[in-house]
Amino acid sequence: MSQSTSVRGTLIPIGGAEQKGEEDEDFGLDFIEDGILSRVVRECAVPDPRIVVIPTASSIPDTVGQNYVRAFQKLGVSQVDVLDIRKKKQSRETANLDLVRQAHCVMFSGGDQSRITKLIGDSPLHELLMKRFREEEFVLAGTSAGAMSMSVEMIAGGSSTESMVKGAVILRKGMGYIPQMIIDTHFIRRGRFGRLCEAVATFPELIGVGLSEDTGLVIKGCNEFEVIGSGMAIVFDPSHLTHNKHAVLKDGTPMSMSNLVTHILARGDRFTMDNRVIRIKPIAVTAGA
Repeated sequence: MSQSTSVRGTLIPIGGAEQKGEEDEDFGLDFIEDGILSRVVRECAVPDPRIVVIPTASSIPDTVGQNYVRAFQKLGVSQVDVLDIRKKKQSRETANLDLVRQAHCVMFSGGDQSRITKLIGDSPLHELLMKRFREEEFVLAGTSAGAMSMSVEMIAGGSSTESMVKGAVILRKGMGYIPQMIIDTHFIRRGRFGRLCEAVATFPELIGVGLSEDTGLVIKGCNEFEVIGSGMAIVFDPSHLTHNKHAVLKDGTPMSMSNLVTHILARGDRFTMDNRVIRIKPIAVTAGA
């Protein structure tokens, strides 16, 4: 499938917000102040969209779900439902599928991205989300774990302090909404440069995007994205690599890479994935944003 020409939906991965819980997962909504959730609402393109929040990734889903309900209500959204999938069979239940069919937007929370793929991946709910994303003007948003799960190849874990040695990053199959990109979150604050480097060394056909907190992307047609929020998006383009021995190195061996093209993008900047074209928002416009 040619994603860039056939996908009608909008994908909004978000880099996460400050940690506020004892479970080491995000359930804060600090990025509402920078307009990211406002942009999620606007992308729905209807006066009072119906939004479904899925806190499956979280181990404190009640708290997470209610935080989102309150946040979206502050933005004027009156129809916010929480769909907490805790068992695989719930991803097949008719009532849950009907709830997603009626939604203009589905928002995945932070936590553990592997919970999303385990409990929702390869299910009727997953198929419905994919179908709506491909065929309708439908918004799929996610923060932290919810963002990382969006790609075909997903970073499932790995040490930041021990990165840049082969095997430091855990890679698994994600939900597959966007095939050209692999996403990491909390990128700058947690020093995740090395693990995204290993991810693109493993899959050099993919673009790596590291999102800082309070920062997101609005991806149209699975091809062009715009940076939103207060922070930075770091883009790793491995298409020009002249040295990458990841495939033949043994686990635990230090890695080396040459000519990994890196871009640092901020709010309003745009990037087109098929031809690697960047459009930087003029400074005068950015300063007044």
